[in-house]
Amino acid sequence: MLKDIESKSQIIKNFSPAWFASVMGTGVLANGSYMYSDRLSVLKDMGNILFYFNVILFIILLIPWTLRWLFFKKQAISDLEHPINSNFYATMAIAILVLSSNFTVIGKNTDIARILWIIGVPLTIFFAVFTPYIMFKTENTKIGHITPSWFIPPVGLIVIPLAGAPIMNTFTGSAYDLAVFINYFSWGSGFFLYISLLAISVYRMILHQPLPSQLAPTIWINLGPIGAGAASLISLIAVTSFITVKEPLYVFALIFWGSGIWWIMMSVALTVHYIRRLKLPYALSWWAFTFPIGAYVAGSHSVSKIFNIKLFDDIGFLMYWLLLFIWSLTLYYTAIHTYHGTHFREVKNG
Repeated sequence: MLKDIESKSQIIKNFSPAWFASVMGTGVLANGSYMYSDRLSVLKDMGNILFYFNVILFIILLIPWTLRWLFFKKQAISDLEHPINSNFYATMAIAILVLSSNFTVIGKNTDIARILWIIGVPLTIFFAVFTPYIMFKTENTKIGHITPSWFIPPVGLIVIPLAGAPIMNTFTGSAYDLAVFINYFSWGSGFFLYISLLAISVYRMILHQPLPSQLAPTIWINLGPIGAGAASLISLIAVTSFITVKEPLYVFALIFWGSGIWWIMMSVALTVHYIRRLKLPYALSWWAFTFPIGAYVAGSHSVSKIFNIKLFDDIGFLMYWLLLFIWSLTLYYTAIHTYHGTHFREVKNG
């Protein structure tokens, strides 16, 4: 195992902050499997297996992530200050929130879900503030550094209420007030940050050279804030008693979800373009395919339940199978490259 690397310390030294995207992708696949088990009963068992696998995966990845900060702080800080790599640090915090959702939806354990949410929230908010701060204060950010990976911190903010809404009413007193504040502040901040960053991302895609092949999968990240945003807004409004007129907000969630159809078509077209013209070699960034698609699956399921339109759920179910295929392929290649140590070789930051 890891036979082609010179020293086992390389695993820690060169451990990418993007690894936790695999926990995010596995977590949404687990929830998606559970959601659609009413259509195919075997998916419930698959959801349970993926749930336990995801917990183990998170624990395994947390070890080198933590050790890197202890023994290779220079490399960890270098990634944190990099205009592209810094965005992937948020995946660790988001992974905790995804696990919280797993414990709510599949594990049916509200106590653990609450603990994970309470841990994940401040970490997610920290990276959502600190990562843009790094880019705001530096003079070294170039137009080529602008990629859809910049959406990851805003996605984290939107995932806070996705995991938090189902457990919000388990809090009481001042804790409830704080939970309401955090959920609404997070959704609003995440949504408007996404809209702002979307503008400059499209600007970059029009006026600059195409994304490097290893970052091409990040095109799909656009579906993350859209799918998670629609699902979390619907969940949040549904459990908020002081909002009595809910329908306009549900309609907004539907319109937001609808914009994702355009991004699906564009993402498919660009991915095919990369495969045919520019190549799309495997990289750890392939995990960027998974969570956004899974978030859109969740969003599709949510809008279909609110508006009782089966077509919306059919779209989600179709996207679920795409997610399962890409997740399986990515997991396979990740295992192969991990075995050969490819993921732990030093890569120069550009």
